Amino acid sequence: MKRLARKTTRKQTRAHNSRLVLRTIYDGGQISRADIARATGLTRTTVSDVVADLIEKNLVEEVGLGPSAGGKPPMLLSVVDDSHHLIGIDLASSEFRGAVVNLRGEIRHQMNLPLDDRDGEEALALVYDLVDRLIAATDCSLLGIGIGTPGLMDPVHGVVRRAVNLDWRDLPLRKLLQQRFDLPVHVANDCQVAALAEYAFGEGKSSENLVVVKIEHGVGAGIVLNGHLYHGDTYGAGEIGHVTVVEHGLLCRCGNVGCLETVLSTRAILQQALEITQNDPQTAPNPQAITMQTICLAVEAGDEPLLQLIKATGRYLGMALANLIAVLSVGQIILAGSITCLGQTLLDAVRQEMVGRSLSRVASQTEISMSNMGPDIVILGASALVMTRELGLFAPLRQG
Repeated sequence: MKRLARKTTRKQTRAHNSRLVLRTIYDGGQISRADIARATGLTRTTVSDVVADLIEKNLVEEVGLGPSAGGKPPMLLSVVDDSHHLIGIDLASSEFRGAVVNLRGEIRHQMNLPLDDRDGEEALALVYDLVDRLIAATDCSLLGIGIGTPGLMDPVHGVVRRAVNLDWRDLPLRKLLQQRFDLPVHVANDCQVAALAEYAFGEGKSSENLVVVKIEHGVGAGIVLNGHLYHGDTYGAGEIGHVTVVEHGLLCRCGNVGCLETVLSTRAILQQALEITQNDPQTAPNPQAITMQTICLAVEAGDEPLLQLIKATGRYLGMALANLIAVLSVGQIILAGSITCLGQTLLDAVRQEMVGRSLSRVASQTEISMSNMGPDIVILGASALVMTRELGLFAPLRQG
C-alpha cells in the first residue's frame, strides 16, 4: 500500500511540473529552459525532462536561439499554437454557436445553428449535430469540448440541473457528449465561462479576481477568485439576475417578483422601449423594428425617453453590484452581452448607484468597464475551460 501511495505522489508531481512548465512557456511567448527553471523554482534537470516530454507531445517546439548573456546562446521554446484544437460551444442564445479554436484562443472555424424554438431532446440533438460538424472541420488533434450552457449547472458532474428555455432538467450533458464523441468534455454556466474568457484572453488577464456580468435574455455573473472560477457550494454563485431590486415589480420567470432580470435583460429593455415608442410614435415610427442596436443608436443620438430608460436600468444594476462588492470586494467588474453598445451612459448610471449604496472607498476602487470580446465571449470561455482543465494553462501558477 505504501509503494502504491508513493507512485501516485510521483505521478501527481510529474503532472504538476508539466502543467507548471507549459504554463510558463505559454505566458512567456518565447523562453529558454534556464529562464523556465528560474521562474518555476524547478531544477534544470526537471525542466529539461518536462520540456522533452512536451516536445514529444508536439505541445512545445524549439524556435531558435535567444540573445547571449556572455556564453552560449540559449535555445528558445514556444507553445505550438495549432498543435491541438478544441471545440467551444455557446448554448445560451437563440442559436447554438460553436467554433474550432486553437491554443491561443484564435477561432479557426465557426458555425451557428438556429434553435428555432427546439427544446428537450430536439435541442440535445442539435448540440450533437453542431459538434459533429465542428469535428469534421478540423484535421488537428482535438483536446476536448467546452460548453457554456444557460441555467443552473453542476460543473463538477457536468449536469444541467435546470435550463428553462431548453426544457432541460438534470440532464447529464457531459456524460452524454463524452460517450458519443470519446473526448474530454467540460461544461459550465455561460456567465461563468464568460468570466473565464475575460480572465484568459480579455481585460481581466492582469487580475486574479474579477466579476463578469453577462446581460442577454437573462442576467448572470461569472466570478473568478484567486484565478479560479467560483461556483459556490450549491453551484449558484453569480445568479444576480434573480436578486429582487423592485419591491412591487413584475413577475419573473423564476416565480419571484421584481427580479433584476425583469428590468435589465435585453427582452425587458426591448419591452420597455416598445412601450415608450407606443406612447410617443415619433420616437420610432416602426415599433416592430426595435432592437438593442436601434436602442443603442437612439441613446447615442440623445433620445431623452430612452436615455432615461437606460439610466433607470443602470441604477437597478448598480443596486445589485453594490451588494456584490460588499460581499466580495472585487476590484474589477466587466459588463458583457449585447448591452455593451450602451457604453458610457449605462456605465455612469451603474457607477453612481453602486457608489451611493456601498462604502465609498471600496466602490471607488472598483473598476467597471464594457467587454470588448463581442458575441464570441462564451465560445472563448468554454475553450479556455478545456485548456485549463486539460493543460492547466489558465490555472494560477504555484510552486511546489
